[in-house]
Amino acid sequence: MLRSRIIPCLLVKNRGLVKTINFQNPKYVGDPINAVKIFNEKEADELMVLDIDATPDKREPDYRMIEDLAAECRMPLCYGGGVRTAEQALKIISLGVEKVALSTAVLEDPSLVTRIAKSAGSQSVAVVLDVKESSAEGKYEIWRSRGQKNTQKCPFEFARQLEKLGVGEIIMNSIERDGLMKGYDLSLAVKIREAVSLPLTMLGGAGSLRDMEQLIAICGTLGAAAGSFFVFKGVYRAVLIHYPSKEEKDAITGKTRRLL
Repeated sequence: MLRSRIIPCLLVKNRGLVKTINFQNPKYVGDPINAVKIFNEKEADELMVLDIDATPDKREPDYRMIEDLAAECRMPLCYGGGVRTAEQALKIISLGVEKVALSTAVLEDPSLVTRIAKSAGSQSVAVVLDVKESSAEGKYEIWRSRGQKNTQKCPFEFARQLEKLGVGEIIMNSIERDGLMKGYDLSLAVKIREAVSLPLTMLGGAGSLRDMEQLIAICGTLGAAAGSFFVFKGVYRAVLIHYPSKEEKDAITGKTRRLL
């Protein structure tokens, strides 16, 4: 039986830990290695690290940084940012990373998923879908380039395509809720849960443990990921890295256990 995971998501820019709101105005909040050390102590279920500059700057992943993070990290590590080829993905996995998260490259060439999965296994391949809801039409669409370019792709149809190609996990990221800490887009979560039977992680909007509990209660077993919630504390958003206690985590994730 699989159990829901509570996953801190760290955004990295110029090797520094940053936070954004709606993918805009990255604010420096500390050193990612220090954050990893704290999450080690807190026994986090998993850690996601996304380099938000690598793809827009058209550069390779920062392998030295990835190696340093993987060496420090005691929990499963998922890395994304700048990965455009199967060779790059396999190199990252060889550094001690459990999963590679793809985004832009897969939108351009979905078969990349299959090539990596054949070499490293589906469990090592995740795809991040950054989505917005169209207010005019009431539908969701995938966006790219830090949420600036609309691909006009339906995330649910594309996720089903990726499932057939061998992806191991879908990470659904709400651009409109990024950094706001006002709750997940539960409608989005339900729709993607109905679309695929893959392991699923939701990202964007979590502001409390109650938000995570509600997500898991509605969607079943999945990853409840968050960034700002684990970095900021209180109404003044003071920088204080934290993670729920074992008792708090068990109260949330232990209520819903089912096969994905």
